Amino acid sequence: MPVQMELRRIIISEVDDHQVIILKEVDGERSFPIVIGIFEATSIDRRVKGMQSPRPLTHDLIAAVVEQLGGEVQDIVISDLEEHTYFAKLRVRKDGDLIEIDCRPSDAIALAVTAKVPIYVSEQVLGEALEED
Repeated sequence: MPVQMELRRIIISEVDDHQVIILKEVDGERSFPIVIGIFEATSIDRRVKGMQSPRPLTHDLIAAVVEQLGGEVQDIVISDLEEHTYFAKLRVRKDGDLIEIDCRPSDAIALAVTAKVPIYVSEQVLGEALEED
């Protein structure tokens, strides 16, 4: 059963290529970091702060395409962890069907923040992430 998480913190470093986001369990105390790129971190940060862009950015485009094609972003799931790399699924509901689309966790989280949908992490990934800390 996946665990609902929330974006707890975004750590942006102007001197490092790697940025960090912290996900925390909604109904618990567990949390873990995910290292992401500067562009994804900046995109997530802008959305959290409610900063509008004059033109649609990539994550706005994806959300609009899903909607225009008759789908609805349901949630995202960080589903796997292999060799220190996280894998995620963007879950779209269309015509009663659930479509899972492979994506990077950073893009999935940016889409979750854009579409205001839940973020989930599989229990297995959460356990493995906590072991790595």
